[in-house]
Amino acid sequence: MLRVLCLHGYRQNGHSFREKLGAFRKIMKNRMEFVFITAPHRVPRIDTDAAGEKDDNHDDQRGWWFSGEDDSFRAVNYSDICRGFDESVQLVKDTVEKQGPFDGLLGFSQGGAMASLFCAQLQREGTSSPFKFVIIIAGFVSRSTPHNILYEQPVSLPSLHVYGQTDQVISQDMSEELEKHFTDSSHIIHPGGHFVPASSAQKTAYWSFIDGINSKTKEQ
Repeated sequence: MLRVLCLHGYRQNGHSFREKLGAFRKIMKNRMEFVFITAPHRVPRIDTDAAGEKDDNHDDQRGWWFSGEDDSFRAVNYSDICRGFDESVQLVKDTVEKQGPFDGLLGFSQGGAMASLFCAQLQREGTSSPFKFVIIIAGFVSRSTPHNILYEQPVSLPSLHVYGQTDQVISQDMSEELEKHFTDSSHIIHPGGHFVPASSAQKTAYWSFIDGINSKTKEQ
């Protein structure tokens, strides 16, 4: 069974993301073991988040980095700020060291952007990836200019990109833009919005991707 490290979205935490992934975890229960961590930065609680998405009903809301001077974040806004990003990178590294090994990395929304940036940073550092694959759901290219350098070289890690045609938080175009920064990518496009799809149609595609990863591992 593959062990997968999971990075939640903005204004979520590890516990709430685990709950949101219930249907996905069910269809992958014989293939994956999930480990959830919580981002180190608390974000202010408001009625709607900076992307226009309604707040989750929990008090411990977290983010992987902030793009605004007021410790806010909005995926579509360009900014010279990525406050807290380095601490989040260190948290992921520490988790891999203390709780690993992991076979894969999975991220949703800002967590998906974080997953791609983490993989890109390791590659830029010349560090071997501790992961065999990455799954990015509703991901996007960071608009924080300090991250630009991490998009100069495509990521070679096998990747699966999942995005919705009617996502009003992270548009399909934004997720497609991120996929172009991976050289060994595949994707699942679903008709829904900003969530992790887990219908029978997506189940087959998830299984196909994971079975392909297992086949590559056996060949090595």
